Amino acid sequence: MEPEVRLDHNYQLSIKEFPYIIEWREDRCKRCGRCTAVCPMFAIEPSVVVKRELISEGPVPTPKEIRKIVTVIKQSTDISRYCTGCATCSLVCPNEAIEPRYNPQHKFLFHKNRGGYPYRRGGRRNDPAPSTLDRLKFTRISMLTDPALDAGRHEFRIRTYLGRILPPDELPIKIVNGKAVLDRSSDKFIPPVREIYPIMIGSMSIGALSPYMWEGLAMGITYLNEVEGMPVVMCSGEGGMPPRLLKSRFIKYFIIQIASGYFGWDEIIRAIPHMVEDPCAVEIKYGQGAKPGDGGLLMAHKVLKLIAEIRGVPMGVDLPSPPTHQTKYSIEESVAKMIQSMYMAWGFRVPVYPKISGTRTAKAVLNNLVRNPYAAALCIDGEDGGTGAAYNVSMDKMGHPIASNIRECYLELVKQGKQNEIPLIAAGGVGKTGNLAANAAALFMLGASAVAIGKYIMQAAAGCFGDEYNRCNICNIGRCPRGITTQDPKLYRRLDPEKVAERVVEVFKALDVELKKIFAPMGRSTELPIGMSDGISADDPGIAERLQISYAC
Repeated sequence: MEPEVRLDHNYQLSIKEFPYIIEWREDRCKRCGRCTAVCPMFAIEPSVVVKRELISEGPVPTPKEIRKIVTVIKQSTDISRYCTGCATCSLVCPNEAIEPRYNPQHKFLFHKNRGGYPYRRGGRRNDPAPSTLDRLKFTRISMLTDPALDAGRHEFRIRTYLGRILPPDELPIKIVNGKAVLDRSSDKFIPPVREIYPIMIGSMSIGALSPYMWEGLAMGITYLNEVEGMPVVMCSGEGGMPPRLLKSRFIKYFIIQIASGYFGWDEIIRAIPHMVEDPCAVEIKYGQGAKPGDGGLLMAHKVLKLIAEIRGVPMGVDLPSPPTHQTKYSIEESVAKMIQSMYMAWGFRVPVYPKISGTRTAKAVLNNLVRNPYAAALCIDGEDGGTGAAYNVSMDKMGHPIASNIRECYLELVKQGKQNEIPLIAAGGVGKTGNLAANAAALFMLGASAVAIGKYIMQAAAGCFGDEYNRCNICNIGRCPRGITTQDPKLYRRLDPEKVAERVVEVFKALDVELKKIFAPMGRSTELPIGMSDGISADDPGIAERLQISYAC
């Protein structure tokens, strides 16, 4: 008789279908159970198997079969418990007995959409190829033609401005006794402007980040401002802020974001009369580079008591934001209503600007902002940006690269003679391969006035495991093995906020040195080389032609 075929086995997945395969060394394993205890996805579990062995014993050895029950570490083939490759098991194993290996032949995306739901994940797009920014090099080195600077001994001032800058003929300044003084009698609106460090920490909300991670970032930027004298600022992201922070003097180091879900804004509005300092700026989010045309989403796994209280919502429910602000249907209406209303809320003392996703319509948005004196800047988030939760198809197949988007917007400002008036903030995959200073400097030379980073600071300050091979990238479900993007105390207690703050300071101090090393040979020390496109070249003729810079091979 032929053996019976069990259909339930026929529909199970094999380990080869998964993106990461656990390699377990039985001879090294001491069965301590640490690896199975720390796995955030429960992808591995202790198990027992019956093992068949042939032995030969005695003076006349006759082979005989024995069966033994042994304990093993087994990888789950349940699609909801797949190994993300975070390698937390390797970190805790005392004998180096276990390690996940990337499986390039996997068929994960074919099977993940069970139940009719597309695959949704956190992290960044599955694209390990180098970005356009990594194809640029700095080719203007001043030696005998222009005065080069000593990066180690020369005095630098690496700063930028956040806020609308009036043209010289519109400045409320008059000459008195040969000196320029502010004309107090002028009734012209003077836009508020902040001097900041040109690289800021981009929008990552309380809720998206764990309390310890957010606290560490906040302590880090406070130390940079008050001890190191570096005016680094941080955007709150959508989700409000702790009431105690809103009423403290430290709020001046934060950009408060308002997005289409308006989460946490009841607390912010109520706190305005009690604020001892103004926030650095207000960012109105219309789009996000990782999921353009879609709203934010904080999944129910992460909406625990603290987050529910800050956002003013019930516990344990998904918090999706609409794709647009429901009462604003054009950029003209937004400027007329939303941006001006935010100015009015703080007595016209705080810069207000919109954030959009990278798109071919970015130039149209910019042209509308240029015509209105209340728009303080424009932030563009490119396709390589990260996210807490997005459909896989949005992350991998939608969006616009930041380099060409920033460049075409800057050249549009040049055509109108307004390139020094409205700052452009670039975001989305900056420092994707670790070259943060080089990427940022290239964006400055393409026309950006400032750069926002998110995923980079998570990797540098807290050791985020996520990468473009879909390693880890479970920010959305609150099982972060590092404790960065989770609200589970068992997980985020793995993180030390003081260590995070220490690393934030180290990252920015090192970044400052690298920027000086790039700017010094170009003779720049007191101002950013914004739009200095003759300082860079591309190693690809197509990229050079698109960005209107030189081609160097």
